[in-house]
Amino acid sequence: MKYPLYEHFYTFQGEGVHLGRAAYFLRLYGCPQACPWCDSAGTWHPDYRPAQVQLLEASEIAQLVEANSPKEVFVVLTGGEPIMFDLKPLTQALHALGRKVHIETSGIRPLRGNLDWVTLSPKAFAEPPLPELVRRADEVKIIVHNPQDIQEGLETLQGLRDDAVVWFNPEWSKARDRDANILNLITETVKQHPRYRAGVQMHKVYRADELDTNSVKALIPLGGNPTLGV
Repeated sequence: MKYPLYEHFYTFQGEGVHLGRAAYFLRLYGCPQACPWCDSAGTWHPDYRPAQVQLLEASEIAQLVEANSPKEVFVVLTGGEPIMFDLKPLTQALHALGRKVHIETSGIRPLRGNLDWVTLSPKAFAEPPLPELVRRADEVKIIVHNPQDIQEGLETLQGLRDDAVVWFNPEWSKARDRDANILNLITETVKQHPRYRAGVQMHKVYRADELDTNSVKALIPLGGNPTLGV
């Protein structure tokens, strides 16, 4: 089994329950969801495909993680859409290093591999998450680009565990531009429903990912759409 590794870098987790913790990110290539505001459009958009993507075995990826981050740092599998791949060999190799392994996924395929933490980011406008992934989620991250995204995202979560944390993150162009319609809507939703939490992509505020020499430095606009910026 070989994995298409788009990029790997040492940073901190910029979102969710593990916000601010040092983390090693492995970004796999490929995704069928094609989110119009995707902040990693280089992993799927036809206009921004890289010249080549490394195909690496699980042991080779584990060696990269071991060489580039302290042993207590957890690993985040992201994309693209990492759930498209059989992650069992990769999670085994990373666990053999003593690393915890997290995944960020839209939950559209069965989960293959032993994950220590599952962050589900449902895409109601595209393919919704499988019920089994909703039940497995430790936290949920709903991206809010339009006002209807809150309710439509929540409607995908039937069967979600009571202890799973639900976040509303403003889509980055909305957060960056301080779009009051979206930010105020998230604020009022959280005030009315205290189970929910308001989030933001703190790693982008710090530009933390860019500081690692291994991260991709190409300026790719959100969703491949130049009007949304980068």
